[in-house]
Amino acid sequence: MQQWKKNFDHFFGDQFWHSFEHILKPPIPQTNIYQLDKEITCYVNIPGLEDVNAIKLYVKGSRLFIIGEIPLNQTDGQLIQDEIVHGAFERSIDLPYSVRPDQIQASYRAGLLIIRLHRQLDEDTPSTTIPIEKID
Repeated sequence: MQQWKKNFDHFFGDQFWHSFEHILKPPIPQTNIYQLDKEITCYVNIPGLEDVNAIKLYVKGSRLFIIGEIPLNQTDGQLIQDEIVHGAFERSIDLPYSVRPDQIQASYRAGLLIIRLHRQLDEDTPSTTIPIEKID
């Protein structure tokens, strides 16, 4: 793949891929979501987070919202390779069903935000902000 990219860069110029950057880079933060009959567990990759209060996490019906920033504070030197996804993000995730606002737990440990959500039987619920517990 790298050789293919180099050939395109040579033919079209070094800036060719910049117009496709939003397609080629994965959305941030990266997530894995697991569904059981009455529970959903979300693993969200947010490395380097020092203050869990910097992440805003809330749910409305069957949609989970995650807002924050993946910090990477290197500003000196010329960037040679850019593979670590970082920066501000605002992500919404459609869940397979509405969840109970009173039965949501969120914790952060070793770079992973783990969110446990339980199925809601009544569909008409307000949005709920979710506190995050930091586990060392």
